Amino acid sequence: MSRRSTEQGVRIVTSNQEGIHESLEDELIKHRNSAFRKPIADHTQKAFEAIANQITQHNVPIIFDSGCGTAHSTRHIANLYPDSLVIGIDRSQVRLEKNHEEALPENALIAQADLVDFWRLAHQENWQLQRNFILYPNPYPKSIHVKRRWHAHPVFPTLLSLGGILELRSNWKIYVDEFAVALQYSGYSHAKTQIYTPDVAWTLFEKKYHEDEQMLYQCKQDLCQS
Repeated sequence: MSRRSTEQGVRIVTSNQEGIHESLEDELIKHRNSAFRKPIADHTQKAFEAIANQITQHNVPIIFDSGCGTAHSTRHIANLYPDSLVIGIDRSQVRLEKNHEEALPENALIAQADLVDFWRLAHQENWQLQRNFILYPNPYPKSIHVKRRWHAHPVFPTLLSLGGILELRSNWKIYVDEFAVALQYSGYSHAKTQIYTPDVAWTLFEKKYHEDEQMLYQCKQDLCQS
């Protein structure tokens, strides 16, 4: 990852890319017009089924905390939306276990799963979300790695199909700008990058970046409104 550190040791993003990637539109066209046929990982299938079984016990709106890391943000979101069921999803069991001593709110669940596959399974089951948060960090700043970013990934159309209010945050403006452009290309003409200043940090990364006085950015789009 092409990054450097500030004097306080908090990393900021640096990249050989100075604006919207020139191949972004081509990637969006390709993924919109072709099916994503990657096999679903067994462990994610099992994790999804376990979550789905618990969801049947709740008749409430569903919120995803996508790539939740240590689930610090999952706890915060669950407290913000007590009448919703918040599902924190991360592929790393190590990260998920870091805050295991802190109990989850009753309206929160955690899934150790591949996020791409989890989104696809939710789409297959016709889940419609209330909200979907993608909160820090946003990797792959090298121009050559554009296809690994969410908005240039084959799963992007599936992500949009889940509906609800989609919110991305990052300390790298280009990443958020690209995400907004991808949304615009997908029919959400009002999608845009905004400066974000947290009153309370939702994630440990957000806390570090904000304390380091880095600029934070968000793109927030209601997928039910174009």
